[in-house]
Amino acid sequence: MSRILAIDYGTKRTGIAVTDILQIIATGLTTIHTQTLFEFLDTYFKKEPVECVVIGNPKQLDNTPSDSAQHVVGFTRKLKEKYPALKIEMLDERFTSGMAQKAMIAAGSTKKQRQNKETIDMLSAVLLLQNYLEKKKFTF
Repeated sequence: MSRILAIDYGTKRTGIAVTDILQIIATGLTTIHTQTLFEFLDTYFKKEPVECVVIGNPKQLDNTPSDSAQHVVGFTRKLKEKYPALKIEMLDERFTSGMAQKAMIAAGSTKKQRQNKETIDMLSAVLLLQNYLEKKKFTF
């Protein structure tokens, strides 16, 4: 089997999570500077088989696109052009940052640790991927 990779895209930083090859467990992989995202993906795709990329779709509470949605759409378009055979799914990412903060509190993180935006971005990608895996489980 192949992995599923999740991307919590941001204009400055991007959180990345990945499944195991059995697609059971979502794990935080890294947070990188967005300007190096395609370099990272090129290297990762050469090393690991990836079946699908899940990208967080930023929406507002009323289900309309958020201000950052245009950046995600542009990134997704470039990703599809660069990797046309790769399955790409968009998934609502509302509340993932807040859920990441709550998860860190529940895990006993210090205030300083919770202010680390790189950790929050990566954890948001994990939550996005877990959500995708749950939806996928009930679709089959």
